Amino acid sequence: MKKLQYAAVAGAVMAALAGPASAQSNLTLYGTVDMGLVRESGGIAGVTRLTSGVASGSRLGFKGREDLGGGMAVVFLLENGFQADTGALGQGGLLFGRQAYAGLQTQAGTVTLGRQYTPQYLAIAAVDPFNSGTAGDSKNLMMATGNAASRMDNSVKYSSPVMQGFNAELVAGAGEVAGDSGAGRQLGGALAYAGGPWALRLAYHHRDNDTAALRNAGSARNTVATAMYDAGSFKAHFAYGVDQGLNSALARNLNNPFGAAVAPVASTDSNVVLVGLSVPQGAGTWLVSYIRKNDKTAYNQDAQQVAAGYRHALSKRTDLYGVLASIRNRNGAGYTVGSAIEGGSGNRAINLGVRHSF
Repeated sequence: MKKLQYAAVAGAVMAALAGPASAQSNLTLYGTVDMGLVRESGGIAGVTRLTSGVASGSRLGFKGREDLGGGMAVVFLLENGFQADTGALGQGGLLFGRQAYAGLQTQAGTVTLGRQYTPQYLAIAAVDPFNSGTAGDSKNLMMATGNAASRMDNSVKYSSPVMQGFNAELVAGAGEVAGDSGAGRQLGGALAYAGGPWALRLAYHHRDNDTAALRNAGSARNTVATAMYDAGSFKAHFAYGVDQGLNSALARNLNNPFGAAVAPVASTDSNVVLVGLSVPQGAGTWLVSYIRKNDKTAYNQDAQQVAAGYRHALSKRTDLYGVLASIRNRNGAGYTVGSAIEGGSGNRAINLGVRHSF
C-alpha cells in the first residue's frame, strides 16, 4: 500500500513540475492532403492524371515554440512535402523540402535561419485568387524567386512586429559555393500594410547567378507591388511585377513543351499584371483571374492567362475545387498551365480535386 502511495505522490509531483513547462512550450503537428484529377492539353501530347498537390502541396509539418522568459522565445518549423498519389517525397526527395528553420522571437521581431520562402513569392501568393495553386496559379506567368521554387536555402530572415498596420521582412541567403562567395547569393525584402479593407505589399528579390560568367551577364531582379481590397461581398486582387536581368523571368517548363522548331527564349526583362476577383457564395467561392506578361526583349514573347474556378467548403478543413485555365502564347513563347507544385505540359488545363487539412 505504501508503495502505491509513494508512486501516487511521485506522479503528482512530476505532473506539477511538468505543468509549467508544458504551459510555456508547445508542439503542433499539422498537414494537408490534396488530390486532384488533372487534364492538360495544347502541348506536344495531352495528358490526364491523378496527382497530388494541385491546389496546395500535400505536406506534414511540425512547428513549436518555447518561452524563454523576458519576452523571448525559440521557434522552429519542419515541413515535409510528399506525393499522396504515390507516397514519394516531394521537392526532389528532400525530407523537409517545403520549409525547415529555427530562430528567436522577441518584442523587436523574429530572426529565423534555414530554408524559407522569399518575401517576393509570399507577396504574390497572398494576392493570387487561386493562392498560388491549381491551373490558375500565378506562378505560370509570374516568376517564383529563390533557388528552390520560391524558397531560399541557407537563409537568414528578419520579420518585424506589426506597428500601426505595417510590418517588414528582410532576408539574405548564401550560395555556399566553394571559392566563389558571390555565386547564388540572394537578398530580398518586403514592406506590408493591412488596415480596414486593404492589404498592400511591396517586395523585392535579388539573386546572383551561379557562375562568374553568368554574373558578368547580370543578376536576376524581381520587384512586385500587390493590393487586395475586401468589400465583404467580394475581394479584388491586383499585382504588378517587374522582372529584370538574366534568369529573372523563366518559364516553369523549359523543355520546349510545344515542340517549336526554335525553342522559346528565356525572357530577361518583362512586366506582369494580375487582376482577379473572388466572390463568396454560401459555402463556396467563385474565382477568376487574368494575367498578362509583357516580354520587353526583342523577341516579344508575350503571354496572357485567363482562369476561372469554384471552391466549395464541406467543412472548415475540407474543400472541393474545380478550375480551368488557358494561356495564349505569342511569338514562340512557351509558358504552360501548371498547378501548385507542377509546371504543366500544355497551354490548357482542367482540375477537379479534394483537399483536407489537419
